[in-house]
Amino acid sequence: MNQTFPKKEHLKRKKLIDLLFKEGQKVSSYPLLLFYTKAPLYEEGINIQAGVSVAKRNHKLAVTRNRLKRVMREVYRKNKTDFQTNEGTFAFMFIYTGREVLTYSEIEKAMLKLILKFNTKENQTLENM
Repeated sequence: MNQTFPKKEHLKRKKLIDLLFKEGQKVSSYPLLLFYTKAPLYEEGINIQAGVSVAKRNHKLAVTRNRLKRVMREVYRKNKTDFQTNEGTFAFMFIYTGREVLTYSEIEKAMLKLILKFNTKENQTLENM
């Protein structure tokens, strides 16, 4: 079981991020919001590229934003195998929407709910095709 988050899996391409916010779908589990879309990834063996974001409007201190992003990356890294699907490649963007700073365990609970919602939504779209 691969529990790393190498640089190849980081979402960095501007075109891909623009596509994600234009055509992507979203699921939410407070305080997290997940934008995702099927997208061609040019890295070999990579199914998902993910990015994290915390709004400066809600968290003024860079220290706080960096801590929340670090926790979100860590929670994603530990649970990313649950997102794996055999149906193509995806681009993910996790956005922290809460105004308060939650603990690791609370963010992990929200991430697990996101995984469940994402998997059920994707399975429904596959059944409709």
